[in-house]
Amino acid sequence: MNVTTKSLMIDAATSLFQKKGYKSVGLNEILKACNVSKGALYHHFPNGKDELLIACLQALNEGIMADIEDIFSRHLSTIEAAQAMIDKLIYSLETEGTLSGFTFSSIVSEMATVSEPVRHACSALYENIQSIYYAKLVTDGFSNESASALALLMTASIEGAMMLCLTQKSIDPLKKIASLLPNVVKGF
Repeated sequence: MNVTTKSLMIDAATSLFQKKGYKSVGLNEILKACNVSKGALYHHFPNGKDELLIACLQALNEGIMADIEDIFSRHLSTIEAAQAMIDKLIYSLETEGTLSGFTFSSIVSEMATVSEPVRHACSALYENIQSIYYAKLVTDGFSNESASALALLMTASIEGAMMLCLTQKSIDPLKKIASLLPNVVKGF
């Protein structure tokens, strides 16, 4: 087995976990989606499905962080960057009908209280997202305390809006956050 097999397993499992939830995806379904044997899975992930989930969360973390860092580096202000990021999420919802690759909230809600390593992996991603927002807000002139509070508010608002969009099958929650966020940031 090589790195591409491991990557294939991570990609396939991530997609399955995001669509169906961790508990609803069986090991056999993952093996079938990847066209690999149980031995191959345990070769790459000796602790099985839990270890694979953590690898999936780490891969999501890398992808999401690269996206956010790219967007935030191309815009002068936090408001412009946040708007561009929300626009990208809305575009994804409109064209693909999903936010796969942008959110892992379903995994968090299902697994964060069950597994400490999974909770830690989820927490790290949220902390990374907040750190990007925080750094941009400090660059915009906000104090460390205000930037920290606003970064938390932005993370919670955008993540919450993504979940509402998925459950309502509507882009309206993200559009509402996009329209409110500039006034919230300016008024802080």
